[in-house]
Amino acid sequence: MRIARLMTEVGPRWAALEDGTAHLLDKAPFFGGRRIGTHVVFRQESLLTPVAPSKIVCVGRNYVAHANELKNPVPTEPLLFLKPPSALVPPNGLVHLPRQSARVDFEGEIGLVIGKRCSRIRREDAREYIFGVTCCNDVTARDLQRQDKTFTRGKGFDTFAPVGPHIETDFELDALEVITRVNKEERQRGRVEEMLFSPDLLLAYISDIMTLEPGDLVMTGTPSGVGPLVDRDQVEIEITGIGVLRHGVAGKRGEGE
Repeated sequence: MRIARLMTEVGPRWAALEDGTAHLLDKAPFFGGRRIGTHVVFRQESLLTPVAPSKIVCVGRNYVAHANELKNPVPTEPLLFLKPPSALVPPNGLVHLPRQSARVDFEGEIGLVIGKRCSRIRREDAREYIFGVTCCNDVTARDLQRQDKTFTRGKGFDTFAPVGPHIETDFELDALEVITRVNKEERQRGRVEEMLFSPDLLLAYISDIMTLEPGDLVMTGTPSGVGPLVDRDQVEIEITGIGVLRHGVAGKRGEGE
């Protein structure tokens, strides 16, 4: 099943998507949301981010080739950081290049949406806590990331977390592959099996540190091939069998205003 959040006449609503129709739910599906018997015609322009998380937990350098391309050491345990929910951008939205950075990179990633409260779980139980999968772009101000001691500024600007277009609840986790295209040119391709730390291990590791709540988002790391974004770029993040997240890029705020 594909789950989306839509802007409707009565505000944001959760919906199940089927054959071009959006069946409205009474609340978020991971909180037991059910169909209310009302449906609307699905329109791309009505899409919101398919998550409204309390936190976005990200994993750095989870593909060895990506760590190598940036000349970073390969971690011996998951390297975690957070993005604020204020960084979220809906499908077909815009990433705004901040004035403070001279280089902003794309990082296509597989996102895991948590389905139930997740605290100190066992690795072998991790998949019971995954509600679904969605496409993500962990946009990064690379120069600021390298300059600072933490990733907060380089990863946390408004619009630095495009997510969508929906959550897919029917998936084979081990078979997932993420592909990034910029202006229709393929730039990244990476599979779950190539991850340094598997999704199961990541959820167990994260939940031993912080409780993951229903609806929280875990970005599982980016493969090699990252590169800079410029004004008017068009980005596609595809997860095979899941969907395609599309967004644009806008020039630095303040320039030309």
